[in-house]
Amino acid sequence: MLKSVMNEQSAPAGMPSPTWKQTLWSAVQYALPHHFISRGVFHLTRWHTPFTASAIRWFVRRFDVDLSEAVESDPAVYPTFNAFFTRALKADVRPLAPDPVEWVSPCDGRISQIGAIQSGNLLQAKGRDYSVIELLGGDAALAREFEQGQFVTIYLSPRDYHRVHMPCTGNLRTMIHVPGRLFSVSPATVQQVPRLFARNERLVCVFETDLGPMALVLVGAINVAAIETVWAGLVTPPAGQEITRRDYGNDIGMLINLVRGQEMGRFNMGSTVILLAPSSADFSPDWQAGMPVRLGQGWMDTDRISG
Repeated sequence: MLKSVMNEQSAPAGMPSPTWKQTLWSAVQYALPHHFISRGVFHLTRWHTPFTASAIRWFVRRFDVDLSEAVESDPAVYPTFNAFFTRALKADVRPLAPDPVEWVSPCDGRISQIGAIQSGNLLQAKGRDYSVIELLGGDAALAREFEQGQFVTIYLSPRDYHRVHMPCTGNLRTMIHVPGRLFSVSPATVQQVPRLFARNERLVCVFETDLGPMALVLVGAINVAAIETVWAGLVTPPAGQEITRRDYGNDIGMLINLVRGQEMGRFNMGSTVILLAPSSADFSPDWQAGMPVRLGQGWMDTDRISG
């Protein structure tokens, strides 16, 4: 297994090749009981102990977390580690791009890949891709709505803010939970595990916007013990291994409208967000793989939108 992983690895432009330790870790993950570990983390991060504040202080130092941006900047205020990890930010620290029609980044993080959806495929890393159909849980009709569209993959590191917000205003159409593995989504592992984002557990949230369909895919990872949305609460991990789907809309009396910049969900521990945009959308050429982004930062070509 280790040999095959090493032979398959390929580093994206501007990103160093994985070290031998990172390659070993990627190989070891195939044998790990991902869900057992993550469920343990789920419970551990929700315990209040005399060591909770000390653990949070260590984490802040280790990952250079800027607590001055948080509503609560004192580690001792948080009753559990998960409360700290999903902390709210002050209202003024992530202003939205001023143009109200411009789509904005849904989260803090770093762009892993960005570009056009080509022949129904998304780029995971240099030399690796996966299909929109498998990302969306096998829904071919939904995948066709994003033909010739755009995508961006954003990695949330441990130091980042871990709530996800709306890049634009939209009505929720569908929520699909796709069970799967929980490989790490660190840049080194993403370079080495084929079709990682289509293999990991994920939550697909599809919205109808003024420009057409938009999907936010929240990808789980090892230690990501749960994903939440503002309309359904805790969504993962459910019992069973079946893909589950729930449709929303006026016709079934479940209209959910979320406005640009509004929180739509959060990760309990960190992971990756994949945004799928329709062909009528166009990302700014200023946005490139490898660059850091912040919630609310504008990234649409507004000349094309207004035109």
